[in-house]
Amino acid sequence: MSERPSGPAGDPGDPEGERRAWAWVAHLREGGATPWSQWAATGERSGRVLPGAQQLELLRRLNVAGRPGRALARRVLEASAPGRGRPDLELLGAAPLSRFGPAPVDPAQLPADELIRVATSLLAEDLVARPLPAAGPTSVAARLRTGALLRRWRPRYRLVGDPWRADAARRHLVAAGRPPGGPDPTVLVLGGGLSLMLVDLWTDRAFSTGGPVPSWRSWMDTVVETGRLGRGADPVASARRWTARVGPDRVRLVLDPTALPGEVGVRRVPAAPRLSVDAIDLGRRVGGVLGLLVTPPEGRQVLRRALLPRLLDAPGPLLGVPPEHHRWVVRRSRRLRDDLLAAPYPVVGTVLGPADALLDHPRRLAAAEPGEPHDDRVLDLAVRMLLEHPTADRPTDHQPDSPTQEDPR
Repeated sequence: MSERPSGPAGDPGDPEGERRAWAWVAHLREGGATPWSQWAATGERSGRVLPGAQQLELLRRLNVAGRPGRALARRVLEASAPGRGRPDLELLGAAPLSRFGPAPVDPAQLPADELIRVATSLLAEDLVARPLPAAGPTSVAARLRTGALLRRWRPRYRLVGDPWRADAARRHLVAAGRPPGGPDPTVLVLGGGLSLMLVDLWTDRAFSTGGPVPSWRSWMDTVVETGRLGRGADPVASARRWTARVGPDRVRLVLDPTALPGEVGVRRVPAAPRLSVDAIDLGRRVGGVLGLLVTPPEGRQVLRRALLPRLLDAPGPLLGVPPEHHRWVVRRSRRLRDDLLAAPYPVVGTVLGPADALLDHPRRLAAAEPGEPHDDRVLDLAVRMLLEHPTADRPTDHQPDSPTQEDPR
């Protein structure tokens, strides 16, 4: 490679700009981390077309954070940027300006969202390529107990309501040999404070692949504008629907988490995982790509059994209701409490009084950190996850187990 005095990457249309770009590509492939604006060396063409600016900058960020290895570097440079956003962009100084199409860019000036699009594509491919962790009872003893427990009398139940809590409890109970179902089960409607149920509802949707999931703030804005909570955030409405199906004697509201174990015949049910806001948002973005690769039931299993465990220790604030919606949440939680007091459904648990468990208090909301995702933190998390495991060379057909899904309403 020939060298030029250090300085900017050149003016648009510089005849040596493309040669500098190919030298930078080689530098990044070897683990280099020099920004494009500071690169001056030139080299020979090593491919049919130059990779896009998004891919090159993501590889540079990976090199800064760790050692991506040759296989991952190759995949990054060959990746696409799915979803809504700009197409692959050319490097400023390596391509002439044109009156048509997007202008070339300095990769360092790209918004983090553009790099996240490439990273989530790679993460989704990795998740699909690897076999899922085993589902079902987690120990030999639990597996041996399952048949005997089902033959003996145990409470027969079905978990509905808050979908994030219900799914976490169901997975634990299945692993412990206490699956839901059986003839004439009692329908347990899980609920709690409205602000927490809204967080759970969006989290549950983020870790599903049934369709596009808007950002947290956009989703909350829509909930407030329309006044529609969604089935998972209105336990009284869920109880009303299930009463019409199975009768009032088999429906109970569980607003106190400590009361759930007694209702399902176990000593303990762990709380649903609480993820950082950036971990949830990364799950949402990966799920958007995963929905293009597998069916919705398969995508749900991949996100919850393969991705979720890797995000449990991700740093960052917890999700919170935006401050401008605090008053609405307080008023709506009071309406939920009034609806419950007027309804005939038995309520299990005594947290703050059975009905008051639904209430959100203004001071408590104001004191909570209004956590929201931040693109720079989400990108850092995506980079960390790409570096955690050896990369897969190509995706394979993925057919996860398909356990029976309960109606979450």
